[in-house]
Formats: sequence, structure tokens, C-alpha cells
Amino acid sequence: MAVLSICVLPDPVLRQRAKKVTTTDSSIQRLIDDMIDTMRAVSGVGLAAPQVGVPLRVAVIEIPGEEVVTLINPEIIKRQGERLVEEACLSVPGYQGEVKRSIWVKVKAQDRREKNIRLKGEELLAQALEHEIDHLNGILYIDHVESPDKLWKLLPEASQKGL
Repeated sequence: MAVLSICVLPDPVLRQRAKKVTTTDSSIQRLIDDMIDTMRAVSGVGLAAPQVGVPLRVAVIEIPGEEVVTLINPEIIKRQGERLVEEACLSVPGYQGEVKRSIWVKVKAQDRREKNIRLKGEELLAQALEHEIDHLNGILYIDHVESPDKLWKLLPEASQKGL
């Protein structure tokens, strides 16, 4: 396992639509393990493969107190409601913003064993699912910030955390 470098803006990989994973071979398994190690090392809640320079549709999420969720080729198939949340991102260090996210989302994906899964997320899980799937589509949370006054600079010690 390894802790990988996090790509930050303006790295172009963050603005590309990630490619679909066609087979979950040993390189994908190693990527997943490295992403989990990286996410934990930087105290993140989630991490998408483009954030570590790999343009593939893979994401990992670990809500405090829960098991790690691995998503391969995830798609949001349903969402409901709307709420304002404060969000940050490891790939946009030093900033935080207010964005609209769904109250709950339903996602279909494959897990690391290529099993088809469906996952319904509420609260932080819903937010993390939307945030990480946005990454796979080349979208960053700052794209959802409605006005400049809804994005603010963080103090140095607070800028190391994000989804």
C-alpha cells in the first residue's frame, strides 16, 4: 500500500471525465487500496481516482464509524431534496464553500469484487457520493458555489481536510 500524491487545481486531470473501468484486475485493486490509504492519511471522507492522477471511474468513501465504500463506475440514479452544506476538497486546498446538495441520493455501481450494488445515502454520505461522482465527471464543488461570497479562504490548519 502507498500514500499517493493529491492532484490540485489547475491539474487538468481534475477537469476530465474519467474513463469507465472495464475489468477490476490487480492494478485496480492496488489503486483502491492506495486510495484508501491516501484518504486516511489526509483525513478525508472520500477520494476519487482523478484526485490521485488516475482518470478512471473509481471512488472510495469512509464516513466516520462506518466501513469503507468502494465504488466502481458509479452513477446517481435518483436524488431528492436540496440542502445547503459547507464543503471543502483536498484538490482545492485552502478554501471552503457553501453549495447545494441533495438530501438523499441513490447510486448504482460495482464494488471491488465486481458485484453490482445500489446504495442510498443521506446526510454526509449523500454529500460525499455527489462530491466524489462529480470528481469522476470533471466537476469540482467550486463549480456549484453560487457566488464569490459563498467561497472563503480557510486558516492554514483547517485547509488540509476535505471530502
